[in-house]
Amino acid sequence: MKAAILYGKEDLRVEEVVPRSLRPGEVRIRIEAALTCGTDLKVYKRGYHAKMIVPPAPFGHEQSGVISEVALDVTGWRNGDRVAVANSAPCGECFHCRRGQENLCDDLLFLNGAYAESIVISARLVQKNLLRLKPETGFKDAALVEPLACVVQGIEDLKLGSGQRVLVLGSGPIGLSFLALARHLGNSVTVAGKGPKRLQAAQRLGAEKTVDVSGHEDLTAAFSPHLAFDVVIEAVGKPATWEAAVRLVRKGGKVNFFGGCPSGTTVSLDPALIHYSSLTLLASFHHTPHTIRRALDFIENGVIRAADFVDGECALSELPKLFQSMAAGNHAVKTMIRVRE
Repeated sequence: MKAAILYGKEDLRVEEVVPRSLRPGEVRIRIEAALTCGTDLKVYKRGYHAKMIVPPAPFGHEQSGVISEVALDVTGWRNGDRVAVANSAPCGECFHCRRGQENLCDDLLFLNGAYAESIVISARLVQKNLLRLKPETGFKDAALVEPLACVVQGIEDLKLGSGQRVLVLGSGPIGLSFLALARHLGNSVTVAGKGPKRLQAAQRLGAEKTVDVSGHEDLTAAFSPHLAFDVVIEAVGKPATWEAAVRLVRKGGKVNFFGGCPSGTTVSLDPALIHYSSLTLLASFHHTPHTIRRALDFIENGVIRAADFVDGECALSELPKLFQSMAAGNHAVKTMIRVRE
């Protein structure tokens, strides 16, 4: 079969590979939808991810499809089942798992290989994060479940209610997902980002206001000096954006540093501002089996739709060129990869 293999920094190749045999507890999925992701772009540009992937390795982690083979000992699943699967599964036994913080599991088992004709799902993932789809659920919609689960984690960490003024810094897929869920919960949302295509998407998703921060060294300069938000969500992952988030939240407000900054970077925050404004600062990472399932509920209830996020298609054979263009500044929101041509 054809599969994308990451060999290192900006070295992605589509190759013919031999599918391996199933081990006990595993299933094979024929992939029907695979989507590009900002995390994949970061991994492509960096050449690795310390937690998720060590090259050379299959690439991609947002997918859905149909079970095409099951190991002899697997029960509850059969060929033809329509499914989505998360990109990791917790151990369920470590300190963090026992306290309901499976996103911080000491032994997270990751899944990569969405950019391929099929993928093998390990026994732990089958047990913990393989999800059955309703007959009417589209594969492209279901492939959004993993990134959306991370956003659900962020929303739950914030304990976001209704009637709040929310600022989302970042207009990529994650920022737009935060916008959609915050609006669904009854909040007024402003989105700050770059690129007319993404800001137009934010408007379609119900942003009360969009702010183009292109060319602004100091992001706060793009806002009124008297404007402050109840909640600020940083969905970019840059030190300057982290610092701006703290300056844009109101006294007593909350900031979620959702975007992870590159390893080795530092952030300068004003301790007096944090202390005397009684700010709540938190950070959200990854997802749990609970937020994976809640994300699928949002998708299957029509709150999140692929039509609002997926704005392009690409053949698997052209994937290396696509990632080259993404690294060069392509501002597409998400691209659907056709794994069979």
